[in-house]
Amino acid sequence: MRDLFDKIYKDKGPLGKWADQAEGYFVFPKLEGPISNRMKFQGREVVTWSINDYLGLANMEEVRKVDAEAAAAYGSAYPMGARMMSGHTDLHEQLQNELAEFVHKEAAYLLNFGYQGMVSTIDALVSKDDIIVYDVDAHACIIDGVRLHQGQRYTYRHNDIESIEKNLMRATKMAQKTGGGILLISEGVFGMRGEQGRLKEIVALKEKYNFRLFVDDAHGFGTLGATGAGTGEEQGIQDEIDVYFATFAKSMASTGAFIAADQEIIDYLKYNLRSQMFAKSLQMQLVVGALKRLDMLRTMPELKAKLWENVNALQNGLRDRGFDLGTTQSCVTPVYLKGSIPEAMALVKDLRENHGIFCSIVVYPVIPKGMILLRLIPTASHTMQDIEDTLNAFSTIRETLENGTYKRMSAALAEAMGE
Repeated sequence: MRDLFDKIYKDKGPLGKWADQAEGYFVFPKLEGPISNRMKFQGREVVTWSINDYLGLANMEEVRKVDAEAAAAYGSAYPMGARMMSGHTDLHEQLQNELAEFVHKEAAYLLNFGYQGMVSTIDALVSKDDIIVYDVDAHACIIDGVRLHQGQRYTYRHNDIESIEKNLMRATKMAQKTGGGILLISEGVFGMRGEQGRLKEIVALKEKYNFRLFVDDAHGFGTLGATGAGTGEEQGIQDEIDVYFATFAKSMASTGAFIAADQEIIDYLKYNLRSQMFAKSLQMQLVVGALKRLDMLRTMPELKAKLWENVNALQNGLRDRGFDLGTTQSCVTPVYLKGSIPEAMALVKDLRENHGIFCSIVVYPVIPKGMILLRLIPTASHTMQDIEDTLNAFSTIRETLENGTYKRMSAALAEAMGE
């Protein structure tokens, strides 16, 4: 019998194998200073494109004041216990009611964390006889939730309606055998590519197939739709989303999440969501802070307007300079380049050290080998100067990539890593 840890000693995983070269700089970097458009990285000021603070709420004085007052009033412990036992309050109920109204649903239920809540919601919605149909590019929290499912599950090609229908046909045949139902899961906005899920076309398939739709709208909530109610509102089909999910970690610049649906569905879920039934209630300071943030989403449309002014300026500027942004339909701004992992490391170091631009780098295995994805998240707090500086920097680093400079700079690392 082998030691359980043998596999750990021998194989660090596709990302872990780069730890010695990458940790502390390319992964697990330390941004310092107030959350803003410009922060400090290793002592240098950088334009920050890696913070999901879409509406710029994180460092607003009035938001921080409410957070501080709530912390002083309640501390970080209140309420103690799980919601079902001793952790339920009027303010939790108030936030749920206001969230439900904001996203045009009958009821809502708070979740402590988005990732945990998504996994648990999927688990609660399906039994072993049910079938799950989901996008192959779904977020890791969806994939992990699906892994808990003891019944059949089918993946469809990313945002491919023909593939969705094919798998709904397969799921329907299987459900007829098991006596179960079908849950289809999509994201509202796919966080890596920035594409909206094809929700309008998916709900049209309800005329032919009997399924329920669960949408993870982490990146759509607060950024899309006339009122900011998300991708369903943007596409005019919010009523057809059976279970709606969003997180506070992006537009709300906080911690927590929620699900929204018909009252009877929420009543069922709150008695069957294991991650909430057996976990401490969302802290009161976060609940009070979320109430303030939600009020700002409702009453300050200028925040979303400024966000989209910056999104359009950045994305149009990049496209005008010939950059490939894929098919983004949201604030998420992916820039696709061709190169190896060592070249990507040299490129990002140049961006940070010499141009003062900090953005996320995505490489294989998240995207295909030979590709580099630089992911930018515009926010309402960015300025036109930030955007102009970034456009100029990107033009320079693309030229340096294409003339082979980064390849030469990274040759020793590439050889050491067998690239």
